[in-house]
Amino acid sequence: MAIAAANWRFSTVTSSGCATSHRLFSTSRRPTCAFSVRKLSSDQNSAILKFLRGSRDGKPFSNADGRTSRNKTGRYRSASFNSIGVENKGDKEIIVDLKEQQEVEQGNLEDAAAAAAFLNAVVKVYCTHTEPDYSLPWQKQRQYTSTGSAFMIGDGKLLTNAHCVEYDTQVKVKRRGDDTKYVAKVLARGVECDIALLSVESENFWRGAEPLQFGSLPNLQDSVTVVGYPLGGETISVSKGVVSRIEVTSYAHGSSQLLGIQIDAAINPGNSGGPAFNDQGECIGVAFQVYRSEEVENIGYVIPSTVVSHFLEDYERNGKYTGFPSLGVLLQKLENPALRACLNVPSNEGVLVQKIEPTSDASNVLKEGDVIVSFDNVRVGCEGTVPFRSSERIAFRHLPSQKFTGDVAELGIIRRGQHMKVQVVLNTRVHLVPYHIKGGQPSYLTVAGLVFTPLSEPLIQEECEDSIGLKLLTKARYSMAKFKGEQIVILSQVLANEVNIGYEDMSNEQVLKLNGTRIRNIHHLAHLVDSCKDKFLVFEFEDNFMIVLERESALAASTSILKNYGIPSERSEDLLVPYVDSVGQNEATDELEFGDSPVSNSEFGYDGLLWA
Repeated sequence: MAIAAANWRFSTVTSSGCATSHRLFSTSRRPTCAFSVRKLSSDQNSAILKFLRGSRDGKPFSNADGRTSRNKTGRYRSASFNSIGVENKGDKEIIVDLKEQQEVEQGNLEDAAAAAAFLNAVVKVYCTHTEPDYSLPWQKQRQYTSTGSAFMIGDGKLLTNAHCVEYDTQVKVKRRGDDTKYVAKVLARGVECDIALLSVESENFWRGAEPLQFGSLPNLQDSVTVVGYPLGGETISVSKGVVSRIEVTSYAHGSSQLLGIQIDAAINPGNSGGPAFNDQGECIGVAFQVYRSEEVENIGYVIPSTVVSHFLEDYERNGKYTGFPSLGVLLQKLENPALRACLNVPSNEGVLVQKIEPTSDASNVLKEGDVIVSFDNVRVGCEGTVPFRSSERIAFRHLPSQKFTGDVAELGIIRRGQHMKVQVVLNTRVHLVPYHIKGGQPSYLTVAGLVFTPLSEPLIQEECEDSIGLKLLTKARYSMAKFKGEQIVILSQVLANEVNIGYEDMSNEQVLKLNGTRIRNIHHLAHLVDSCKDKFLVFEFEDNFMIVLERESALAASTSILKNYGIPSERSEDLLVPYVDSVGQNEATDELEFGDSPVSNSEFGYDGLLWA
């Protein structure tokens, strides 16, 4: 694929030192924070500005060439102090110079105090992670710990990256200059935007705290300062750079595409979740990932304040995180004049609807072959871009991501040469193969030693792609869910027993039917097994392969198999509740075409197609 050939990847930056790679797949107005935050005074902002810019007064012990000098007593001395000692114009003048020096030093102390109060809003995060074992879904892997960064936003809450607290069993935070760690609670996780909201109940933790204020989206070449707790030390770290690019960016953790800020300031493991500031001391975003390649260096990414404000407003509206919506269509660019003429598009604009996700509301409104020319009265260019700020353009997918789940968008379309307006309800995408497991533990079902589980990206990564099989892997990469709740259920492994003799070598094969009934998801499979009255259990797989078990013998052997392999239950807890049929029979039995729906232009290898 194009990704492998280019030899690059996005990586989330964690404190473990081995960044985890993931598969790749709002406005410029000032954001409104969902929580009350305290604005810094003008004096504090002035002091912070001087500190962040590294003014000469803020570096009293630096020479002009950046080096330091020592006197005979071993103490550092400044260039101004040297000039006083050399000139020596008389006692009176020396007294005046010393007085001026004292005033400068006093100003430095005040600046340092303001900067210290400013930096005190950044805290260190200690997380203990316990990931599920997707190959053995009834148990978890050995726990490990990591460190990251977070910052105060007011109302007793902190912001950090979602990947910093993924699969958390315990989260603790520590303020700068404090030796006490306080237990934190994860209130919400935004997987797509890689943001997590934390709370700390202890009043001692918040004593004297100064929460940060969010700023607007920066401009190119604006200075940016990243603050956090990267590896290599226990104290806070400050690195400076400039904004080099603002565009829709691939978010490695959520395999999503949202607005991102590219900077050249150093972002290292442990910086994740730390704030990035402009010269006015306002937080413009959250550091979260780096671009790793042998051909480039110093490319880091910041989640902009507009995305952060969307996450916070979403949480305030719904009491939980609901996600960033999408239109649910695969689009083709209309750069070619002949293609536009064939579609009766009179002007140099619009994008062609190639495919529509069956689970999206757009499937009820749009048709393949429609040309989208506007979104909420914003004109869409033939390259799939829309106006952004004063003189920039950005990917069309940026507009739906600024909406909230359940919002309605008005689309201007051309259908067979006719202009019309349609209304579409925006919802979050339904992935046939999820990138993250909600609830922290995967579903599983065991039947006479046959272990069934839904296919997921974490399982693919744990098993390694080579062992999954090209056909199943391609279906996972390119197929779309035909109804909500649909899953690809696989036979993960067979626990050897005399009742399943001859099937022991089977693993990672998709099960399609049980006794002739198409399987919709893992819960449906459990329901079919429980309600079966036939003499045999016939599991049908790809390529017409089947497993046949005598039903009563299989159920009788399950108890001893569970005991022999140390499995606490024959199924996960979510499968113990009664199954509810939420889709129509005709809808569920439709066969999925092999590899018929490309998931993203990155994987498809053709830049002419893009998701909205």
